[in-house]
Amino acid sequence: MSALQRIRHDDERFMAVAIRFARRHVGQTSENPSVGALIVRNDGEGPCIVGRGVTAVGGRPHAEIEALSDAGGLACGATVYVTLEPCSHYGQTPPCADVLAAAGVKRVVVAVGDPDPRVNGRGIAQLRHAGIEVVEHVFADTAEEGLSAYLCCKRLSRPEVTLKLAVSADGCIGRTGEGNVSVSGTVSWAQTHILRVENDAILIGIGTAVADDPMLDCRLPGLEACSPIRIVVDSRLQLSLNCRLVKTARQRPVWIVCDEAVASNRIDALVSIGCRIIRCKMQGGRIDLHDLLIRLGQAGINSLLVEGGAQIAASFWNCGLVDRFILFQSPLVIGIGGYKAPDFSQRAGEYRKMQSQQFGEDRCTQWKRIV
Repeated sequence: MSALQRIRHDDERFMAVAIRFARRHVGQTSENPSVGALIVRNDGEGPCIVGRGVTAVGGRPHAEIEALSDAGGLACGATVYVTLEPCSHYGQTPPCADVLAAAGVKRVVVAVGDPDPRVNGRGIAQLRHAGIEVVEHVFADTAEEGLSAYLCCKRLSRPEVTLKLAVSADGCIGRTGEGNVSVSGTVSWAQTHILRVENDAILIGIGTAVADDPMLDCRLPGLEACSPIRIVVDSRLQLSLNCRLVKTARQRPVWIVCDEAVASNRIDALVSIGCRIIRCKMQGGRIDLHDLLIRLGQAGINSLLVEGGAQIAASFWNCGLVDRFILFQSPLVIGIGGYKAPDFSQRAGEYRKMQSQQFGEDRCTQWKRIV
C-alpha cells in the first residue's frame, strides 16, 4: 500500500469511528446537530486517538471543543476528524475553526459541509487560511445519514419528518371504540422508544390523544430524561385539562397546535398549567401542516416523529411531508372492528427502502424519500 493509500485508508477508518461516536447524542442537542470529532496523532508508531468529542447535550460545547479539551496539548500537530464542517461564526462561543487553528492542529478531515448560511464553506476557508490542510467529503454519504435532520432543517426550513406506524397482519392499526391497539411485541416496543429518544419532538392528533390518553415519553430504564417534546395537533383545543399530557406539562414539554382564531380563554387555561401553544393557519378545515412545520423549525425542532393515528398519518403522507417512513408489521390479527392503516401506495415511488429488520416476531421496514 502506497503512502497516499495509507493516508486515505486511515482517514476513512477514523471518520467511520467519528460517525458512530456522533450517534451518542442524537436527539439531545437542541437545534444543533450531534457531531462527532476525533483527534489523532502519529508520533512514528502509527496513528492513535488522543481526543474524542461529541456535541454536548443541549447543543454546546461543540464536538471539536470537547475533543480538544480531551486531547489537551496532544492536539498540536495532530489530525482532526469531524463529521460536520467546523463553524466559522461567533455565537454563544467562538468559532470552532478559530479554536482548532489556535490549538495548532495540522490537518482537518471533514465529512459533510454545513449548509447553514453563516458557515457554508467559510469554516473550511478559515482553516485553510490558517495554513491547515483540509480534506473534504470523506464518508459524506454515511455521515449525512446521521445528520439528516439538521441538514433537512437548514435546507428546507422545517424539521425532518419520520412517520412511524405499527400494523397488524390484516393491515389494521386499531379497533373501533378502542383507539390504537398494541400490535407489536416487546422488542419493537423498545425500538419505538429509542426512536422517541432520537427525535426532538413527537406528534399525535387530538383523536389519538383523546382515545388513548398517552404519555408519549420514553420509558426505557435510564433514558426517561431523554423524552422528546410532546406535540398534539388540536385545532379547537379540545384536549382535557385532566389528561396525562397536560398534567405532566411542567415535567416534560407539551406543545399544542391550534387554529389561529381559537378562543383566548382556553389558551390561557392551558398555558397556566405549563403547555405551550402554537397557533397555525388552517387549510380546508384542518391545521396547515406546511405552516406548522415551518413554525416548528423556527422553534428549534430539527426532527419530528409522527406517531399518531390513521388520520394524522394520512394527512402528513398526502401532503408530501414524510421524509422517512418506518413500518412495524406484526403477525397479530385484529379482526372484526379493526380499522385499516392509510393507503400509502400514492407517492410510494418517491421513496427507497433503506433496511428491513426482524424484531422478535415483528418485521420493521424503513423507507427514505429519494432526494
